[in-house]
Amino acid sequence: MAGHSKWAKVRHFKGAIDAKRGKIFSKLAREIMIAVKQGGGDPDMNPRLRMVLLKCRTANMPKDNIERAIKKGLGADGGAENFEELTYEVFAPGGVGLLVEVNTDNRNRTAAEIRSLVTRAGGTMATPGSVRRLFHRKGQIIVAREAASEEALMELALEAGAEDFKTDAQGYEIITDPAHFEAVHKQIEARGIKCEAAEVTELPITTVPVNNAQDAAAVSKLIEALEEHDDVKEVFSNADLPE
Repeated sequence: MAGHSKWAKVRHFKGAIDAKRGKIFSKLAREIMIAVKQGGGDPDMNPRLRMVLLKCRTANMPKDNIERAIKKGLGADGGAENFEELTYEVFAPGGVGLLVEVNTDNRNRTAAEIRSLVTRAGGTMATPGSVRRLFHRKGQIIVAREAASEEALMELALEAGAEDFKTDAQGYEIITDPAHFEAVHKQIEARGIKCEAAEVTELPITTVPVNNAQDAAAVSKLIEALEEHDDVKEVFSNADLPE
């Protein structure tokens, strides 16, 4: 949901209607299986699994669904499917850059389907690295304004190792180096402060204003179409879209 505000992303993830919630749970289950295959089923020993479980908690994914996905990843439920992780780089209308992360069991099918969505929207598939360089990988923690006082949260986050602390009308955004994300997040949760979202993500180095209404509509439509695709895990965008 990047390309929309961080708060829009939180609302989208938490307030999904039942039909979309089922798709979100299915995608999260796939992420769990991949994490478990790579690092085992114990979240204390598997940082990647811990990260996925944070997303599951944000989405209110049922415990039974999580446990079932962990068992499948371990091979206890007939063996885990073999998924490949890929990132497609895309230039959308208006010069907007998109990173499209996918988990797929059929690289050729997924590539053709993503290319078709992009072409129909007036975008182009980019050469490797041309979009990636427009983003940097960072830890991002979102806290609602009513969950903590600004001064206390800022002090806590920076002392724990955060790189930056931003505030707006709705709340706070804490940025970390990926290596320090868990330490900062644990310190915040240890104080009983609820996080609206917490993940290692791709943040745009600079944003691209999209003031043309036609381009803005095309970018939004493309992002939504990509997010609806079963194999797409996440779409990151550097678009600065009008409300």
